[in-house]
Amino acid sequence: MRRTAPVTLAVASLTLLAAVSVHAESPPQTYRNSIGMTFALIPAGSFTMGCNPIFERGGNELPDHPVRIGEPFYMQTTEVTQEQWMGLMSSNPSKFKGSSNPVEQVSWDDIQVFLKALKDREGCGACYRLPSEAEWEYAYRAGSTSTYYWGDDADSLGQYAWYSQNSGEKTHPVGQLKPNAWGLYDMAGNVFEWVADCYHESYAGAPGNGSAWTGSCYRRSDGVMPRVLRGGAWGDLPYGCRAAYRIYVTPADRDYLVGFRVVGVVSARTP
Repeated sequence: MRRTAPVTLAVASLTLLAAVSVHAESPPQTYRNSIGMTFALIPAGSFTMGCNPIFERGGNELPDHPVRIGEPFYMQTTEVTQEQWMGLMSSNPSKFKGSSNPVEQVSWDDIQVFLKALKDREGCGACYRLPSEAEWEYAYRAGSTSTYYWGDDADSLGQYAWYSQNSGEKTHPVGQLKPNAWGLYDMAGNVFEWVADCYHESYAGAPGNGSAWTGSCYRRSDGVMPRVLRGGAWGDLPYGCRAAYRIYVTPADRDYLVGFRVVGVVSARTP
């Protein structure tokens, strides 16, 4: 009986420490940074990435394959706006001007400069980056398995996305239409979004852990490795706004159909 009290006390202490540790490490569901970017916490989980073969025309969305996102991450709830870009950079490159419109005509290389400036501003070494392609699709789907994050009905597209039939051939202020189940706006339409991955002609050999795929990339005849764009844009038909749709351009490309959103790394900062 002499050992009962110390053992009981030790178990209770470990339980309390574990509870305190879990509470202390639980990240907030949303946060807003110093230049007004809002982020939503995306939970860890698994999904099937890619497209059902009956919908895929060219093969670059196949094979569909399981992906496990092992750690939660923050996804910016909207595309980066022109106001946010100008908060760090010296100019606004966008064709369609508007402080709340997505910044566009920014290259993959330009975004690396923006991300460095943002990390310097926030005082964190690795707290922001582009999403991997797998993270992007996982966040788009928000637990769904349908063609779009709201279902398979293309007739509902105008409620969620600025695309060829409702955009008036221009971008629109972010966050005006319905979000997906995880509170993310404009994941379909408005502007294409850069991701971290270089392009591969299919998903054969793709990583299953959600990381960016940056090895054994497709190279053009001039040696340039294109980067992936996701989400469709204001000029796209419904087909281009699907969860699995993907295209590629060179890292130096600047186009008024293309913008981006940012990932916040949970383990690298405490908002």
